[in-house]
Amino acid sequence: MTNLQVAPLPITNRVTRMLGIDYPIVQAPMGWIARSQLASAVSNSGALGIIETSSGELDNVRQEILLMRELTDKPFGVNIAQLFVRDPSIVDFVVEQGVKFVTTSAGNPQQYTSQLKAAGLTVFHVVPTLAAALKAVDAGVDGLVVEGGEGGGFKNPQDVSTMVLLPLIASKVSLPIIAAGGICDGVSMAAAFALGAEAVQMGTRMVSAAESPVHDNWKNSIVDGAETGTVFLNRLSRPGLRALRTEKTTQLEKQDHVPLTEMSRALDLYFGGDMEAAIALTGQVMGRIESVKPVQEIIYETIAELRSVISGLASAI
Repeated sequence: MTNLQVAPLPITNRVTRMLGIDYPIVQAPMGWIARSQLASAVSNSGALGIIETSSGELDNVRQEILLMRELTDKPFGVNIAQLFVRDPSIVDFVVEQGVKFVTTSAGNPQQYTSQLKAAGLTVFHVVPTLAAALKAVDAGVDGLVVEGGEGGGFKNPQDVSTMVLLPLIASKVSLPIIAAGGICDGVSMAAAFALGAEAVQMGTRMVSAAESPVHDNWKNSIVDGAETGTVFLNRLSRPGLRALRTEKTTQLEKQDHVPLTEMSRALDLYFGGDMEAAIALTGQVMGRIESVKPVQEIIYETIAELRSVISGLASAI
């Protein structure tokens, strides 16, 4: 068990230098969840909290960013989810908030990258394929979030696992990579680093964290769930979705197309605890999550385990 009173030594690489953080761990930008309560806990622990925009509630997001300024003096970022935020002034909005790091996702990297970079921001784009990665590089991004299909949330219907996608992209591009999908601890972080990443993104692990605002029913479903306990929706259409298996999603799995209106009661699920009200976006890694833990404990244990795994491998070879 990590001594939580003593922070692990910082890790210095391209990602931590670019983002001004101690540990190359980024919290995923989950709609309604990735707000100040969770994100500030991540940033205060030496990693990078992210504020979401995929809820589309930009007025609330603005307030959450203001709250972040009160809750932490550490760096944090904002995600621009292009599928859900159609307001062309989104870049101006983000710049006005004084944010220095942005991830863009669910859209064309050429749409906002040059405008964001002209304003002095660091931009990483989320990619699910090699072709998307090369397109993002051509658009001038500073780095990539390489997202395997085992992760929860919105996905390319032709999903590729992190084990395949990450080393493929790392072999073709020279930009720093944040690996996403299937990562919840130091063992999986060490694997991501071996495959070419310089940082990792955690989604499902952070949904289940003590500071996560979601209802305990969802957190308990993650802790109690198996690695087979998710479904992949919309394999024949877009957007693909990986979600917790419930009675609702088991029925939706049989449909050729699941409309986003199925998320219309998301708040009843997320915060009311009605697990059949909507779709609980959750990754396969839930099968490796055994308890609800504070964010700081998750981050400190992950870094300690990362170093232990890497040194153990080095001594064994």
